[in-house]
Amino acid sequence: MKYIIMADGKGTRWNNYHDIPKHFIEVGGETLLTRTVRLLRLFDAGCEIIITSHDPRYEVEGARRHEPVNNVLEIDRFTTELIENNVCFLYGDTFYSDSAIQSIVSTKTDDLMFFGNEKSIVAVKVKDARIFQYHVNRVRELFLQGEIKKCIGWQVYQSFMGMSFDEKKIAGKYVYMEDGTRDFNSPEDYEKSERKGN
Repeated sequence: MKYIIMADGKGTRWNNYHDIPKHFIEVGGETLLTRTVRLLRLFDAGCEIIITSHDPRYEVEGARRHEPVNNVLEIDRFTTELIENNVCFLYGDTFYSDSAIQSIVSTKTDDLMFFGNEKSIVAVKVKDARIFQYHVNRVRELFLQGEIKKCIGWQVYQSFMGMSFDEKKIAGKYVYMEDGTRDFNSPEDYEKSERKGN
């Protein structure tokens, strides 16, 4: 299996808080990126791991860095040239518990499987690249035409499931991860985590 850790965002909400990119937040003395790579290797020893980033600081042992060809819209985090069968996209600014990564690694799918909670999608497992690429392209086009307001993982899920883009709900093809992950999109997310003691 190939795992793509998406870490080429603009980080505008994070705004270089504490003078570090959000992917370098430390939890238990380990950066988010290092932790994700380590856990993927733990549960899938023979896997290939790619971190998407234009920043040379994102070289992490056990993974290789890839500079995306196109990264304009949020939907472009699903790096087009890396979409293929048997690939899994994960978010670089997410804390994954051991059990969350184990679930992502071990869950099988015939086409696509999404992982997350009611707030956010934290991983997308792709068995059939053709299906995934179709829905990514569809969401991008609908956004560019002004028919939808966002173009992120939720919209890909809604498109794939044939759901309305106006309603955020969980249906099938979704592994719900209660308290297994945590997003760090803003300084507020980090401060809240710190108050809870990581």
